[in-house]
Amino acid sequence: MRRLSLMLLVMLCTLITIFACSDKKENEETAKVPVEIMVAELGRVVQTLHYNGDIKAEYEVKVFSKIPDRIEKYFIDEGEYIARGAPIAQIHAATIEQGVKQAEAGYAAAKAQEVNMQVEFERSKKLFQENAMSKQQYDMVQTQYEAVKAALEQAQAALISAKSSLADATVSAPISGIIGKRYNEAGDMANPAVPLVSIVQMDRVKITFEATESDLGKLEIGQQAVVKVKSYPEQEFVGSVVKISPILDPLTRMASIEVLSDNPDGKLKPGMFARVQVRTGVIENTIVVPRYATFENTTMQKVDGQDQVVTDYYVYVVEQDTAVQRKLDVKYINHVQLAVEGGLNAGEWLVTTGQANLRDGSPVSVSKREGVAL
Repeated sequence: MRRLSLMLLVMLCTLITIFACSDKKENEETAKVPVEIMVAELGRVVQTLHYNGDIKAEYEVKVFSKIPDRIEKYFIDEGEYIARGAPIAQIHAATIEQGVKQAEAGYAAAKAQEVNMQVEFERSKKLFQENAMSKQQYDMVQTQYEAVKAALEQAQAALISAKSSLADATVSAPISGIIGKRYNEAGDMANPAVPLVSIVQMDRVKITFEATESDLGKLEIGQQAVVKVKSYPEQEFVGSVVKISPILDPLTRMASIEVLSDNPDGKLKPGMFARVQVRTGVIENTIVVPRYATFENTTMQKVDGQDQVVTDYYVYVVEQDTAVQRKLDVKYINHVQLAVEGGLNAGEWLVTTGQANLRDGSPVSVSKREGVAL
């Protein structure tokens, strides 16, 4: 009986030991933090500056009427193409038409008088040469002839002016382009101070934005710029910096920058809001770290005797199934990636997912690997 009791006690201790070891192993497995990792590699990082800007037509011309009278009709509407010299609108010009007729009549009368006076002058000249007319009489005829010629020139100028005013009644396009806006309707009174239409050329568009003083040293004419708009979120439009203002606004301390972009399909329209990314340089052969793999620590520090906000960037690397925290020496950073020149070596395993649950020295279990370690 005692022997049976002893055997049962031994078996019970054995079972307790087995379950205890099993629980310990399970707890150890549970303590490991699941992570995804990738190999840190050398690559290139494009340096960029980001701005919000407004899209404008490359050229925009406002067309005015020189005649303050009623608009009889428009020949074209908004959004339609118009060639240079084509008519835009017709302005009522009855008074001007009457003035042209009067100028034509005045010119005809002056021309007839000039012809008659020319005959008289030629006759007087011949008589004077034959000593049949005195010098005084000849000079009088010559003076009258010169006055008649001057009157003819004046009548001709008046006729040209009247015809020019009549031509102004038909308002024509000074450039080829698209009618961007029509400011009046047929029947309205044309006001020389208010445009009839605006004409825009949209084969290329300009994007304007403001840059801070600190950015001006990085911006140069000819730098590539990538433009994106909400209407086409997946499409990029490529242009270049064509103008940098030589002065800064004294109130905002900002400088106006202009980017020019091709617009062959007319997708970019004046008035659109644009996001502009200007590429200012490229860093080659640097360790590239995705921004989402990092975490930040922001502190207030003394820099050159002044308090400044300093942000340090950290990552975790995996060494023998253990997470090791590293502080990065960052050369350049944008919203997508960092160019690192210290704190991480090429070929190390970099934690990309799960780092929020880690501490320095935490055991990890790798659920996904990207790349091949060196």
